[in-house]
Amino acid sequence: MTHPATSVAGSRLLVSIAAMLGALSGCGTSVADENPPRGLVYEIEYRLTPDPLSQTIGVTMSVSQPRHLLREVRFAAPAERLFDVAGDGELDIDDGRLSWRPPESGGMLSWTVEVPHRRNGNGHDAWLDERWGLLRAEDVVPRAATRTLKGAHSDTTVVFELPDDWSVITQYRESDGRFDIANGGRRFVQPSGWIVMGELGVRRERVTGVRVAVAAPEGEGVRRMDMIALSNWLLPELGRIVPELPDRVTIVSAGDPMWRGGLSAPASIFIHADRPLLSENGTSTLVHELMHVAFRIDSVRGHDWIVEGLAEYYTLELLRRSGTLSERRFERALASQRDWATDAKTLCAPSSTGATTALAVSLFVDLDAEISSRSQGEHGLDDVLEALIALDRPLDLESLRNISSRLIGTNPDALHIDRLPGCRTLSAGAESAN
Repeated sequence: MTHPATSVAGSRLLVSIAAMLGALSGCGTSVADENPPRGLVYEIEYRLTPDPLSQTIGVTMSVSQPRHLLREVRFAAPAERLFDVAGDGELDIDDGRLSWRPPESGGMLSWTVEVPHRRNGNGHDAWLDERWGLLRAEDVVPRAATRTLKGAHSDTTVVFELPDDWSVITQYRESDGRFDIANGGRRFVQPSGWIVMGELGVRRERVTGVRVAVAAPEGEGVRRMDMIALSNWLLPELGRIVPELPDRVTIVSAGDPMWRGGLSAPASIFIHADRPLLSENGTSTLVHELMHVAFRIDSVRGHDWIVEGLAEYYTLELLRRSGTLSERRFERALASQRDWATDAKTLCAPSSTGATTALAVSLFVDLDAEISSRSQGEHGLDDVLEALIALDRPLDLESLRNISSRLIGTNPDALHIDRLPGCRTLSAGAESAN
């Protein structure tokens, strides 16, 4: 298996592929200017106040605007989790949907959210008690749609009102108790990603230009320095295949009653304190979620195997390239994946199971070998990944197949429909839609 650097001509080809496929994808959501005129900027402050005794967080959204820039905010407000809603201006709640129209000069909207949430009946993916809290910003600040004056942008900050002796870590940079929320190319900016609060232990490191923070409540047995060490080994290798790494990666952890796995969010990762950093079969939950954070790719329905398969394939690959796994253990890990893949009944499904992901890993191993062989070592799966990231839209089989075929001049055998169980019907439906 070879992984040569992409040539200048190869890089130009990848740019052309990504640009062409991006053009075919149609118009996407408009993005914000980096420096909008100040007259078109309105300020939003989210103030989050945890109440450990009631296991709730109170949220106040304050809007200040020079004129009527923000006209309306709409989001889901399920009564079983979000309550005590109040606001200035006009406020309507109907069938679990909230609509708020603030006054022309701004105003306040407030609500309370019940934090604890079970994931698939097996542990929590959001928790708050008298010792600590761990959740995603999206759990308490629902994703919203807005109606604004054309060209208007928000300048958004988050402030926490915490119990005594508590601190908080997010994916954002803090200044004087305020967290500035980068716009990420959006006009209406909301906080996202994992948050941990309580009496915390935090370790920080700058690796290959990435600010890495590992934070967890004290007394949870979290191996913070081990996670920092793993980041030191892997981020340099990751930077060689990903065009642009995130500026910051925040890793949060805790033990029970949190869900015993790993979950990624924008620029941040949760991993349960009891998860091994490197499993006996050579895989790593933490590294898998780091791949998701670095790649920042998503898939259309039925193609989750592409995203999950790439994350797991590159988990093994980067562990090998960094020397964390020897060649012998790497080959054993791939053999284990092929063995597990025999349990997969289908590939194209709404979500990728462990066996499905193992099958996807095996396909990517074969695709990498085929591209390398047919291009006389000029290209490999690294080039495919770079072009997929450049598409900046949800991926499907056709995206993967088109990019791969343009690198080698023919459709790859590794992606023949006969090797993709359950994908034939889905592909036929896509062709009919076109």
